[in-house]
Amino acid sequence: MPEGDTLARTAAGLRPFLAGRTITAARARVPGPQVARVVGTTITEVLAIGKNLLIRLDNGLELRTHLRMRGTWHRYRPGEPWRRPASRAVLVIEVPGAVAVCFDAPVVELLETRAEALHPPLGGLGPDLLDAGFDAGEARRRLRAPERAALEIGQALLDQRALAGVGNVYKSEVLFIERVDPFARVHELDDATLERLIETSRRLLIANASRAGGPERTTTRDPHTGARLAPTALWVYGRAGRPCHRCRTSIRVAQQGTDLPRSTWWCPNCQARRL
Repeated sequence: MPEGDTLARTAAGLRPFLAGRTITAARARVPGPQVARVVGTTITEVLAIGKNLLIRLDNGLELRTHLRMRGTWHRYRPGEPWRRPASRAVLVIEVPGAVAVCFDAPVVELLETRAEALHPPLGGLGPDLLDAGFDAGEARRRLRAPERAALEIGQALLDQRALAGVGNVYKSEVLFIERVDPFARVHELDDATLERLIETSRRLLIANASRAGGPERTTTRDPHTGARLAPTALWVYGRAGRPCHRCRTSIRVAQQGTDLPRSTWWCPNCQARRL
């Protein structure tokens, strides 16, 4: 599933070609005929909030997409061949000089911007880690909420209602960097640990959201010098059975969570629980 940095980069890539331009044609699998309401409107903003991409219009409406596991946005010149079959397009927006196509996204919605606060997925989001006004104290308060006290921290970091933007890659990487056992319960961790996890999540998301099409996403650079601290771009994610870059112990992977189990990678030595 694309994480907060990917959505921020997607929005940044679409923005110069869509913002300020009038929609000349639009079609969508869902919401279907309703999407005709956007034709003739001017796009005022293209932005990412957590894992949501929003295209706001001057008539008070906005289009929301959530890419989940397989969705992606492409931009083409008018008449340019698409790199994916048209049958996989769920939303197409045409403006002078550009065509934006969303493929395979399971969520496409048309809603009123003023209704965002009442919209369950948007109104319930925690502080956005990439927001310039990010409130770390509020994120910690939400992680400390009674309903999350018994959650394993690896699950809690993925809860977009606590803090928005962390996905499976950053969950594993942040917990490794901060030497926290992914299976420790939130109530077992002190405030200083939660604050470190929040701060590191924000730092990594910002660093990767700002890279301009260069090297792959990386979490192994020194935050002060930028020097690479390991021979791979990631510390533990996707490295099950390979040696830890710190201690050479084999990295492990296990499913975590019940409603929607996700894989978690960790080093059993570096992230051993401190009792």
